Amino acid sequence: MKKAMLILNPSSGKEEALDHKESVLTVLKEMDYEVTLKETEKEDDATRFAEQACQEQYDTVVSMGGDGTLNETITGLVGQDYQPSLGIVPLGTVNDFARALNISMDPEEAIQQLKTAETKRVDIGRINDKYFMNIIALGGIAEATFGVSVEQKTKLGPLAYMIEGFKTIKEKEPFAADITYDGVKWEGNALLFLMALTNSVGGFEKLAPDAEVNDGHLHCFVIKDVPLFKLISIMTALLKGELEEDENVEYFKAKEVHVNSDTDLISNVDGDEGAHVPLTVEVLSRHIPILCPVETENE
Repeated sequence: MKKAMLILNPSSGKEEALDHKESVLTVLKEMDYEVTLKETEKEDDATRFAEQACQEQYDTVVSMGGDGTLNETITGLVGQDYQPSLGIVPLGTVNDFARALNISMDPEEAIQQLKTAETKRVDIGRINDKYFMNIIALGGIAEATFGVSVEQKTKLGPLAYMIEGFKTIKEKEPFAADITYDGVKWEGNALLFLMALTNSVGGFEKLAPDAEVNDGHLHCFVIKDVPLFKLISIMTALLKGELEEDENVEYFKAKEVHVNSDTDLISNVDGDEGAHVPLTVEVLSRHIPILCPVETENE
């Protein structure tokens, strides 16, 4: 019999994970899985459970929780000799990775999608020795959002509250950026540097409209040091999905990016505080097998 592990965060989605637990257990059993239920209690539990699933060669792991639970689960799968297929039941507010994979934001629909899902290998990002699923941001605007409450972050999403940072910034805080990507070097002053892995970031699906979950590239945007009034047009372009066309934005795609600066910059990783520069950011191409809805065609 096939084996599935359900990794459930009971505190996710205003504790609605427990409301959907029986539904996902029922569906997995209908799919002829012998199911092991693992409930997280503390940080990194999901990573340990996912590592166990790899070691014991489970066929499938299902992550039911928010982006934090999913990130931990993926971290446990990265680099393993054997990887189960990963199913996702999103319970957070933003759920960018699930959005990019066309997984329903309705938990019950997402559970039903597991029945007919197909396996697709997708990209994961690595920043130094950590992993991410959606976006890295550098600059004073990104760092200003570290003071935003967890409730606001959950409500607004990582990109949305960065936009709030644009609105509230009183003084420009440019930094000298030394960026090397795929053998090319860019140097100059910037207000913000974004590296997106998927088309859906902070609930917006237009930041990098051409980004695919398995295209093997980071979609990078250097927002140059411009007068504050020009930030309005840049924000407008961002919301329209036309950021790469703005004359004050340097856009490029890359498989690996090295960033350095004389300024002590702290990375914003999927909305949370990450490592200081210097940074190495790279794509692990088609690294994780994900169970995707059938309408997401394999490439």
